[in-house]
Amino acid sequence: MDYSHTESMINLPAHANRHALQGFSLLAKLTDMGLIAGLLVTTVTLHEMVWHPGYSVAAALSGMLFVTFGEFAGVYRPWRGETSKRQFFQILGVWLQVAALLLLLAYLFKSTANFSRVATGAWLLLVPILLSGWRAVTRTLSERIGTHVGHPRQILLWGSGDVAERLKRTIQHSPWLGLNLHTQVDYPDATGSAPASPPGPAACAAATKPLAVSGIKTLEAQLQRIEALVRDGEIEIVYIALPSGGQARDHANLLIERLADSAASVFLVPDFFTSDLAHGTWSHLHGIPLLSVYDTPFWGVDGWLKRTEDIVISSLILLIIALPMLAIALAVKLSSPGPVLFKQRRYGINSRQIRVWKFRSMTVCDDGDRFTQAKRQDPRITPLGAFLRRTSLDELPQFINVLLGDMSIVGPRPHPVAMNEHYRGRIRGYVLRHRVRPGITGWAQVNGWRGETDTHEKIAKRIEHDIWYIRNWSLWLDLRIIMMTFSSGFIGRNAYKCGFFVNNFVF
Repeated sequence: MDYSHTESMINLPAHANRHALQGFSLLAKLTDMGLIAGLLVTTVTLHEMVWHPGYSVAAALSGMLFVTFGEFAGVYRPWRGETSKRQFFQILGVWLQVAALLLLLAYLFKSTANFSRVATGAWLLLVPILLSGWRAVTRTLSERIGTHVGHPRQILLWGSGDVAERLKRTIQHSPWLGLNLHTQVDYPDATGSAPASPPGPAACAAATKPLAVSGIKTLEAQLQRIEALVRDGEIEIVYIALPSGGQARDHANLLIERLADSAASVFLVPDFFTSDLAHGTWSHLHGIPLLSVYDTPFWGVDGWLKRTEDIVISSLILLIIALPMLAIALAVKLSSPGPVLFKQRRYGINSRQIRVWKFRSMTVCDDGDRFTQAKRQDPRITPLGAFLRRTSLDELPQFINVLLGDMSIVGPRPHPVAMNEHYRGRIRGYVLRHRVRPGITGWAQVNGWRGETDTHEKIAKRIEHDIWYIRNWSLWLDLRIIMMTFSSGFIGRNAYKCGFFVNNFVF
């Protein structure tokens, strides 16, 4: 399970408020724009000592595009909880989008000859390194200052379960946050059993011995003990991390009401770890905060970039494979009776039915409501069809589907309608894969989950990878999958069985 969104939330210092975060975000954006422009000035000056207005336009436009795309990609979210490696690839992915758009604009306006290839090439290469570098320096300084300077703020954690344990580990393993876990109060367990003897005040205040109170009968004692610690000034911050369900919400409200007149900061940590909310992203609707649970990543700029990627790549590939496709079509026609192409009904984006094209590889051409998986040495597969399947050349017409907008270069592989109806009620989250366009290749395929899915576990693993791709999409991830596909994805041991029979036809 991916905890990245929630982890970044609970890793924030307790004293960080909304205005401080907005101020840091604005400072980071201005710094990025300044570094992007400054690096272009440096590379141009060092190379040719000439600066013309075209460079000024490139500097301003690139900075604005990076900030805009970076906002959508989460570059300016709080960095605590993010690894340096993940942050670098996040920046690199955004910068690749910016670079691609700049090159496209320069080509459309026929101005590529006005720019030094050496200077702009060095600039394009060094920008992500520079932007990641200043963040790494800032992170290091922040960690050292937070570790050695100032008195840590005293924390009380009231809760139980995964979310409480993860919050506890985060505080204990992140000294630069300036937080000290003074006391932990275990929320009453479900059995309602009371402890043999309630802990005294000394145990409550001990930083190394967290208070443990169990049993629903001791709830009032817990509330009184927390109030006392806060009133005595031993606790500055209270984190409430109660499990979902039951009366936990009412109990949390009781403590919040009792601490309303105290000087302590109180934070309520949602129990996101036991549900799909762990994968959600925050947004708002006219000031109302929203947390997306099931959504498509391809709204707004990201959707435009994804579609541009599909049009550019599919157009280039179709130009390259036009003659081979003609040769394959002729071979299919001459090798066995029947049509050259097979068009099968499958589900596309939003569960809309589409027709997916393939070179015919079998002697039959049905498209019905039943499916049976293809097997090795199936007699219906023609000798030429076996070769096409083994090399995935039968998939080439699907680049036309991409150009028409029914499919994408990268995405979950489309399944026949009959297969979707069979599995949608049997595998949790199966239909979530239809929130994006199906792809020619995908994250599941390059990780080995292609071909015959003859067990429930295999199809479940494929769906798990598809959903991970949807939740973690980036342009860089698409490029990575494309490179992995070319290196190992098209030809492999499972290529002969990359499909299902539907009334005797395999897709």
